[in-house]
Amino acid sequence: MAGEVAKAVAALEEFDVTYETTPMGTTIEAPDSAELFAAAQAAHDAVDADRVSTVLKVDDKRTSETTAQAKVDAVEAELGRPARSTDGE
Repeated sequence: MAGEVAKAVAALEEFDVTYETTPMGTTIEAPDSAELFAAAQAAHDAVDADRVSTVLKVDDKRTSETTAQAKVDAVEAELGRPARSTDGE
């Protein structure tokens, strides 16, 4: 599975996007929806399997610009610490 996910993530390099892969998915940010959908299509197509599932959730806030990292930073500021557990490290 990791090899196929790696192919999908590698496909994103051809596009004007930033991304972060986590254990449960990859967050992609793009300057516009056309670039986002093209990148998602390329990632989907890069997987060499008889069945591929791609789930998209689009958050398009048009009245201001922010980043996924800024959203995480805001939560961490409220917590006063990183938004992750240190147990098990």
